[in-house]
Amino acid sequence: MVSYNKLWKLLIDKRMKKKDLAEAAGISANTIAKMGRDDLVSLEVLVRICRALKCDIGDVIEVIPLPDTDRESTEHENVYGRVMR
Repeated sequence: MVSYNKLWKLLIDKRMKKKDLAEAAGISANTIAKMGRDDLVSLEVLVRICRALKCDIGDVIEVIPLPDTDRESTEHENVYGRVMR
């Protein structure tokens, strides 16, 4: 799981709207919408955002640790939440 709350707070601090960010970073409204749902976006998108806002990647995204589960240690989730054995 990821969270873009840091990005939204940064936009508030910079008095920017999401539309302003999309234009400055050259990203689509659909990408902004995905981020609003805390969906994964490409590293290229994150780099564009960081360049546009002159910040570091840790200033815009936070990785949320998965909760511990009782699964066998041989099972792992990939980035899409699918269990890999």
